[in-house]
Amino acid sequence: MKIYTKTGDEGTTSLLGGTRVPKNHVRIETYGTVDELNAQIGLVRDQKVDKITKAHLLEIQHKLFTIGAELATDPEKAKLKNGKSRLNIPTISENDVTALEQEIDRMNADLSEMTHFILPGGHQSVSFCHIARCVCRRAERLATALYKESHFDIAILKYLNRLSDYLFVLARMLSKQLGTEEIKWIPKRS
Repeated sequence: MKIYTKTGDEGTTSLLGGTRVPKNHVRIETYGTVDELNAQIGLVRDQKVDKITKAHLLEIQHKLFTIGAELATDPEKAKLKNGKSRLNIPTISENDVTALEQEIDRMNADLSEMTHFILPGGHQSVSFCHIARCVCRRAERLATALYKESHFDIAILKYLNRLSDYLFVLARMLSKQLGTEEIKWIPKRS
């Protein structure tokens, strides 16, 4: 299989199902940002994190590929006549959202209560989590815009929303594990 096809040389790309769209279409921006998020999470997974966290991050990466595939599919061609999906992959479900919530609760149980906003940083691994969180929020904003234009499974929006929360709590957990100070944001008066 060749990597280059030359079919996108004039600024269009093909969705799963064959429909061609401009490369700056909101659908392409959305699943492209999900792909960027996946790469950022890979960077977090490459840090010195515990085995449980590595396993969760790997599972999240698989879920993000699922989301990307769903978003890359032409909605008009996504379903077969019997109503089943053309994609031979599992979908994102409420159980996936619940799994993130359970992991957030598990990590949060060992953290001090937040009384202020926290400035990102303190350690490279923590910063990578915050960057991934920001990319996740962008993916969520783009997915929301796409959803208004072309509906897809609402569980994807819920998953991206919960994933940004997960990444925030993971950053806090890593701060604690690495012994770095969380710097509170306290507005300074001029």
